[in-house]
Amino acid sequence: MTDPIWWFFLFWLPDYFSAIFDLDLKKPSWALAIVYTATTLGSIGGGYLSGYFIQKGWTDFKARKTAMLIFAFCVVPIVAIQFATQLWQAVLLISLAAAAHQAWSANIFTMASDMFPKQAVSSVVGIGGMAGSIGGILFPLLVGYLLDYYKNMGQLGLGYNLLFVLCGFAYLLAWGLMHLFAPRLERVRL
Repeated sequence: MTDPIWWFFLFWLPDYFSAIFDLDLKKPSWALAIVYTATTLGSIGGGYLSGYFIQKGWTDFKARKTAMLIFAFCVVPIVAIQFATQLWQAVLLISLAAAAHQAWSANIFTMASDMFPKQAVSSVVGIGGMAGSIGGILFPLLVGYLLDYYKNMGQLGLGYNLLFVLCGFAYLLAWGLMHLFAPRLERVRL
């Protein structure tokens, strides 16, 4: 459910920066460099935060689930991108969301190894990766449709704003579904 958001960040950010802020993509872009550097920090920080909770005596499941909820909330501010009037404001919001995604990912992959026996982890991660890839195939169809529709109306920014709202709440929805289907995240026995 969250993989398509990551692919949106990877493939559509250059177009967003170019279309909305007239960023010249033929020159090196500090804006994109900052966003993708933030993802590195998020990936490391995601593992650190859940590890910190575990060191404080929390169970692995509670630590990861709490960390993931925090990261889900860290993506929400991206809905405010519609009010960004300067490039650096958009870069800040997108950097936070992209870093939170990587932090989320660091925990969700580890959660699979926490919940399933060793002999099932690769299959579970593979099935999850396949589902994420299917979402990554389908989501660009929605992205393309929305952007074309609003571009033809002369309101391309509105199309991006709707997409960023979807991005902002996808992680909370994913966390809610995870909590619904595995409230205690108990270890699966084969």
